[in-house]
Amino acid sequence: MNAAKNMSKSLRHAKITPHRSSSRGHSDHGWLNTYHSFSFADCYILSGELTHRDSMLTKGKEGGQSDKFYRMHRGDVQFTTGGTGIAHSEFNEHKSDTVHFLQIWAIPWKRGLTPRYHTRHFSDDSKRQDFVKILSPLKGGEEATVQQEKDAEPVIPDTIPIHADFVMAAGIIEPSKKFEWTVGGGATEQTKRKVYVHVPMTKGGKAKIRLDGREDSEIQEGDGAFIDGVNAGDKLAVESIGEAEAEVVVLDTA
Repeated sequence: MNAAKNMSKSLRHAKITPHRSSSRGHSDHGWLNTYHSFSFADCYILSGELTHRDSMLTKGKEGGQSDKFYRMHRGDVQFTTGGTGIAHSEFNEHKSDTVHFLQIWAIPWKRGLTPRYHTRHFSDDSKRQDFVKILSPLKGGEEATVQQEKDAEPVIPDTIPIHADFVMAAGIIEPSKKFEWTVGGGATEQTKRKVYVHVPMTKGGKAKIRLDGREDSEIQEGDGAFIDGVNAGDKLAVESIGEAEAEVVVLDTA
């Protein structure tokens, strides 16, 4: 197991600002109960089934890819490059079953990108071993060649490529256990970083974590925390201190 056994010293140079669930934006439309923190698109499925449709393929003409490409379940992540323009929707086609997911937006390096989708599955078993990296920058960066764009190869293998200096990861930490996040995710040379940690609402309020060993940086389900003033290579300790395992999502950017 790669979960950290010996945590690093406190990140004294870092500023950690909890962002409580109660202070997040919230709208309940009956059919949609949504919380939002900031406009930072990938969909991270927590439970239920989410159906994606867009103007690139007509409903009813999906063929053999329809179930795999459009219907997403727990552990699936679909990343969308809107680029030059595309009409799309994410919809729950089940009248009685709810779907719970995170939708995370990022600003790309440049405009005019070709619309594209990437879909991958990231298992709970792997997330219980350590933080699993989900998104990482496209190889070639801002100056990527036409071939590099076509190849769509990420800096970190087995992740989804993104046109930004941005890394996303997720882990599931058992009570009293600790994981350690390496700032930058090993994917960037940009030293100065910012990190956002979020605990999705998946355990009925029983999950809770402590960041960097600080009692004033304990966050519960629905909460998040901004970590400023950190550098690539710094180690952020994430300890599960609740009654249930904590699912933790990490967003790391320049």
